[in-house]
Amino acid sequence: MPQLPAPAYPADVRARLDADAKEVIARYPGSRSALLPLLHLVQSEEGYVSRTGMAFCAETLDLTTAEVTAVATFYSMYRRKPSGDYQVGVCTNTLCAVMGGDAIFDTLKEHLGVENNETTDDGKVTLEHIECNAACDFAPVVMVNWEFFDNQTPESATQLVDDLIAGRTVEPTRGAPLCSYKETARILAGFPDERPGAVEASGGAGPASLVGLKLAKGEALPKARVVAPRDGRPKQEQPHDPSPSEHLSSHDAPQQTSASDPEHPAGPVAEEGE
Repeated sequence: MPQLPAPAYPADVRARLDADAKEVIARYPGSRSALLPLLHLVQSEEGYVSRTGMAFCAETLDLTTAEVTAVATFYSMYRRKPSGDYQVGVCTNTLCAVMGGDAIFDTLKEHLGVENNETTDDGKVTLEHIECNAACDFAPVVMVNWEFFDNQTPESATQLVDDLIAGRTVEPTRGAPLCSYKETARILAGFPDERPGAVEASGGAGPASLVGLKLAKGEALPKARVVAPRDGRPKQEQPHDPSPSEHLSSHDAPQQTSASDPEHPAGPVAEEGE
């Protein structure tokens, strides 16, 4: 059946969103470019992108609702139905999965009594699996409202969601302090995080990422492991430079060869396009 037109925002909400939208649109040379942050803006109002929110974006940017819907449904960061105060995303991509991500996701589904993209009855937690959290060197990773919780286990993840539901303070492994999903959406819309110390706490890359950067630059390998073996026993063999007969993994520094280095005396092995 055809849907009725989306209901309008209350007058006070519409006035506030109009003022915020005007500020967002002013950042771009063309108003259409403001669609992504405006979708975050309306998501910060209701916790998801409702039909009312999409109609607001279309009217404000002189777009059709079909154009707005096409964008809102393309990106998984935009929710299409009411969500919890805390979006708990478990990475189940290859590395996190084999390191325990699948076990964490299955444990949380059973513990919370929800399936993927479902919300607990109290409206506190929405659980979803994520293809990649872009933090493979801290696998398995869980994100809450896009803040990192690294090196998780089924037990630690269960404690995490219990703390969220109980309203206890939860500190991410790295990054800014945790805030609600609506507050996160407003920050993603481009408005400043006004919480004292939140910006300074965001920090930079973690130690495991920095070790990988050193390896990529060809610097000396660390003498100690960043993450201990799961059996608790220290690794005995010492890092060493690989011999020519040893296989170089993708984690080794890039090797210059005649096939890839145009400055090599032998030159490239083939002309470009051959």
